[in-house]
Amino acid sequence: MQERPSSCELASFRPAHPAGEILPVCNKLVGMNSGTPFFERGVEPPVRGFIHQPDGEAQAGLVLTHGAGANCESKLLLALAEAFADAKFIVLRCDLPFRQARPHGPPSPGSAERDREGLKRGVEVLRKMTSGPIFLGGHSYGGRQASMLAAEEPGITEALMLLSYPLHPPRRAEQLRTAHWPRLSTPVMFVHGSRDPFATLEELKSALALLPGRHTLLEIDSVGHELLGRKANPNFGTEIVAAFTTFVDALQFGSAPL
Repeated sequence: MQERPSSCELASFRPAHPAGEILPVCNKLVGMNSGTPFFERGVEPPVRGFIHQPDGEAQAGLVLTHGAGANCESKLLLALAEAFADAKFIVLRCDLPFRQARPHGPPSPGSAERDREGLKRGVEVLRKMTSGPIFLGGHSYGGRQASMLAAEEPGITEALMLLSYPLHPPRRAEQLRTAHWPRLSTPVMFVHGSRDPFATLEELKSALALLPGRHTLLEIDSVGHELLGRKANPNFGTEIVAAFTTFVDALQFGSAPL
């Protein structure tokens, strides 16, 4: 189901501010751990979204983006950004370029390359804000584009977190979206629901054999593509953070454990 933008109009992010400035706009969205609006116009494509600052010095960074029918204000991204910020990550929760161009609708067939460039710009933003490792995460389409960027440019990120990877379109299991996986050497953690129509857990586990790099799968029981079940799980974000930090700690990036 497509998630609608919040009542804070996207037009409030006007490109009339210095590059990289954290903007005092849309204040009703800025609260306890809800992030501060951010817009960097000095790059192409621009970076627009929200910065979640941890208490104290950040130990790592995470760029987090949305799926084809949503934007960076989705409940899923907000919950995860808050949880990761509480775990000493600085988080950039950002809109992909296709969503910056129009507030509704899916990406056009020709927008994928520009969306990957947008993710690359987001990683560059966070590398200026912390000396720790930078991770790249995305839901559905956003995760797919993150994985394609990492396959094209190894080293762009230290690890990926792919939420509800769209392995194939619903009811078309033969149309796999894994052509780039054999080139994906970046470590990956998948987070996947047991009721996801874009891939059963069994289909996803079978496809993981294509990956040459280290990977792990966090299974979420009784949820679909959006990962958020009908009954709220108060531990949802912290469980994903715990699984991801355990995974990346085992990779030994040469720094203190996260």
